[in-house]
Amino acid sequence: MQDDRLAKIVSFCRRRGFVFGGSEIYGGLSSIWDYGPLGASLKKRIKDIWWKEYVEKRDDIVGLDSAIIMNENVFVASGHLKGFIDLLVDCLGCKKRFRVDKLEQTGTSLYRCPACGGEIDTIRSKPRKFNLMLRTNMSATEDDPQYAYLRPETAQGIFVNFLNVLNTTHKKLPFGIAQIGKAYRNEVTTGSFIFRMKEFEQMEIEYFTKPSEAADSYKKWIEDRYSFYVDKMGIKKENLRLREHSSDELAHYARNCTDLEYNFPFSAKGESGSAGGWSELEGIADRGDYDLKCHSEVSKKDLSCFNEKGERFIPYVIEPSAGVDRTFFAVICDAYCEEEVRGRLRVVLKVKPALAPYTIAIFPLLKNRPEVVKLAKKIFSDIKDEVNSVYDDTAAIGKLYRRQDEIGTPFCVTVDLESLKDNNVTIRERDTMQQERIGFDKVQEYIKEKLG
Repeated sequence: MQDDRLAKIVSFCRRRGFVFGGSEIYGGLSSIWDYGPLGASLKKRIKDIWWKEYVEKRDDIVGLDSAIIMNENVFVASGHLKGFIDLLVDCLGCKKRFRVDKLEQTGTSLYRCPACGGEIDTIRSKPRKFNLMLRTNMSATEDDPQYAYLRPETAQGIFVNFLNVLNTTHKKLPFGIAQIGKAYRNEVTTGSFIFRMKEFEQMEIEYFTKPSEAADSYKKWIEDRYSFYVDKMGIKKENLRLREHSSDELAHYARNCTDLEYNFPFSAKGESGSAGGWSELEGIADRGDYDLKCHSEVSKKDLSCFNEKGERFIPYVIEPSAGVDRTFFAVICDAYCEEEVRGRLRVVLKVKPALAPYTIAIFPLLKNRPEVVKLAKKIFSDIKDEVNSVYDDTAAIGKLYRRQDEIGTPFCVTVDLESLKDNNVTIRERDTMQQERIGFDKVQEYIKEKLG
């Protein structure tokens, strides 16, 4: 069932222009994906809502946009060059490579290959260490390379700019720095659509606090981020859960960490090792003073602050780190719905209206009647600057409704011959399919009222 649902969602995303395979006409690239017109729009809505909620609405968090390519010493300080390593093993049967910790163990040194179903013997095929960093050459010539690294997370750009932000904004603890941006990891274990990719996007906050206040801040961020997915992303509570990391799985920088997990449509064991598709949507970590302390030592720059007594200390950091792509995936999975209406299958994407690529679609009932088309286009022209709108006359009305249901458009407006007489149009609501007649000059007011 899980695999069937995943296959339907992947097919839907391709068919409706949400997600395409990267470099598809050349055979594609493993774990590289492109977002189509509707996918790019939905993804932007997710980022805009997050940014508004945490940067524009709050006076204790500021924004940042740091570079993707970073100095090698950044990752010496962060520990990525030494510790950002996966233990990988090759299947001698199908020649594919996998992370050992994600394989199903069948014996002392035996594992099941998820690709061919064969047996992987870690005595015969010894696991090897692979660093996940992606390196690039900054030199103009190949003979004299100057290597730098693509960041594997947006966090390090925040840490190396801590003093710059502190000195230019004059913020007092506690305060946060937020960033949305691309990150890169040379992932070997791939699959499950856009869940794990080599190029992905993050929404991260590094919230700097006094050591004595870090524990309370950590708890508040866990509660806040859980509420965000329910209230702002419209994700059902039954598909969300919190999972605290055990001491033996904590990252090298973390004092505590809690994953906010979503029940993705995977049939194999989830990323956390649990049955089903429960896998990380976001991690909320108490990173202590690890990051600023390490960057202080390597850069020789003082990244400390003063307390009320005039004593210097290194701030602690609470990090809510969300994946844009995984949030996108969870929103699609949660909203995708199949239902029977009058003996026919109706596919509908029941996303929150604020996330829908289009808020309203406008149709002429008869595209061969110029006066009907003219009125429909006038309504579209009047509201498109205020409401995300689309005009469509490329099919019969029933098919147009189904098309907009499937891509999540909350409202459809139809202009017919009667509209020319009484200046009223038919407006239809996505989830209930109920219709009513309103004045064509009241459409924008109607939508705003419905959306609150």
